[in-house]
Amino acid sequence: MNDPDKTASPSAKWLGPLAIGAGFAVVKLLLHFAFNSNYGYFRDELYFLACGEHLAWGYPDHAPLVALVAKTSRLLLGDSLFAIRFFPAVAGALKVFLTALLVREFGGKTFAALLACLCVLGAPVYLAIDNLLSMNPLEPVFWTLCVYFAVRAVKETPSVDETAEIRNPKSEIRNPSLNWLFFGLFAGLGLMNKHSMVFFGFALVAGLLATKARKAFLDKYFWMGGALAFVIFLPNVVWQFQHDFATLELLQNVQKTGKNVVLSPWQFVVSQIMALLPVTLPVWLAGLWYFLGDRRGRRFRFLGVAYLVLLALMIFLKAKDYYLVPVYPMLLAGGAVFFEDLFEKARRLRFVKYVLPVPIAVLAALVAPVVVPVLPVETLIKYQEAIGFKPPKSEVAHDSPLQQIFGDQFGWPEMVAKVADVYDALPPDERAKAGIYASNYGEAGAIDFFGPRYGLPKAISPHQSYFLWGSRDYTGEILIVLGASKEDAEKKLRIGRRKNRGRASLFRQLRKIPHPRLPPDEKAARGNLAGLKALELRRFRIADFGFRIGSGRKVSAFFRLQH
Repeated sequence: MNDPDKTASPSAKWLGPLAIGAGFAVVKLLLHFAFNSNYGYFRDELYFLACGEHLAWGYPDHAPLVALVAKTSRLLLGDSLFAIRFFPAVAGALKVFLTALLVREFGGKTFAALLACLCVLGAPVYLAIDNLLSMNPLEPVFWTLCVYFAVRAVKETPSVDETAEIRNPKSEIRNPSLNWLFFGLFAGLGLMNKHSMVFFGFALVAGLLATKARKAFLDKYFWMGGALAFVIFLPNVVWQFQHDFATLELLQNVQKTGKNVVLSPWQFVVSQIMALLPVTLPVWLAGLWYFLGDRRGRRFRFLGVAYLVLLALMIFLKAKDYYLVPVYPMLLAGGAVFFEDLFEKARRLRFVKYVLPVPIAVLAALVAPVVVPVLPVETLIKYQEAIGFKPPKSEVAHDSPLQQIFGDQFGWPEMVAKVADVYDALPPDERAKAGIYASNYGEAGAIDFFGPRYGLPKAISPHQSYFLWGSRDYTGEILIVLGASKEDAEKKLRIGRRKNRGRASLFRQLRKIPHPRLPPDEKAARGNLAGLKALELRRFRIADFGFRIGSGRKVSAFFRLQH
């Protein structure tokens, strides 16, 4: 069967899946370019920028690709908000276009591409993650590319009796098995972007084994693709081995601390519905049916099985709700093709074809301001109240009328300015030896990013990768500690003295620093600054905190990895 895009008239090509996908991708790109410079730097972005200054094959809490993206962004574009969020916006646009590519592979035409791309464009979770520097914008891109090449690899020419009913054209490629090499390439890059690719790969393999597509295991290119993925991922595996599998230790510690909100199976499913917009539920459920129960999509049944396996895994592992969202472009593409076929066969339902996209577009426009920084903070809070939107919680400690992706963007420059005031007030001889201790990577990342404009030294912290970066060659004589109450600081001193066999300590309170100036709704903005409930900066000897100078990466038990 011929490719429909190649047999269509020139005018029809402008309304084909690829043209529709390109148009929606441009809209997506311009949307983020227009608003991604509003508000401020997100807590995690400051940390990833710091990681970009310490390029490595691994980090305790994330795979290495995001650090490379951060470094590349700063080298090519600078470190403005627009610059560091440029590649996430491009990744979001690419995700939309790849959805149209999947529609084309499933045999869809104009309406299917329009419906699928609209669903991806309007999904609140995609609007949110594609506006920030992190691993999350690239994750759906790598997953969807893997699906795309897996689909191309397993597609067969339909038999004569199937041709009239199955509208999934075989791509004109001389050796479909070569697609497994591209699958392996993007699976390997996906692993270097985020380790959750392991679960997606497991689910996809389970889907292949459970369906007729299992014959892929007899294809040498399938195994060559797997080997390629492993070779690409190998440097991170070696890094984990060299660092005592720090990521596994981190995950165990997160589970023990109860930091994240744990959802019941029903709550997890509901969160998926809300993240993608409730009005898109019929589309992606139709996609699941298209893969599992519809005769026209049965050659892609392995995708339906993979989704169910992945859903069960995420629920069992008590994962965060957004860990599953990279998988939905394939379901939305399949569901859009299902509806297009349905409307073509059932003439009485054709009016639905023109009605279905309307509520999706309207609700997407209504919800967009709560996930994209379109409105001023004060207006946003009022808008949330007007539409009855209550920000969901992914972490137990987060308490703010703003979502965490917004709340964690305020107050960092003000905090660093206050630290600079204390630093500048030190006598010159003490200032030359002073270090800055932060309790978490957000505070430390803010010091490292905004600090140079005030002449501040780099921060040290026991949190995440800062744990491995150690004491930064400080002498250990003077340390400015931020974000600690007097009681917490004295507790740490007692622990440090025990670890250091009663070594004498220095504890001189400099002064209590008032809260930095925050936006009008102080409660909303203050949710970002852990430890700023009563901001105090004090100075101690580094040794008093159990930070053993010159002892390598091993630090006392007090500095165990925490998420």
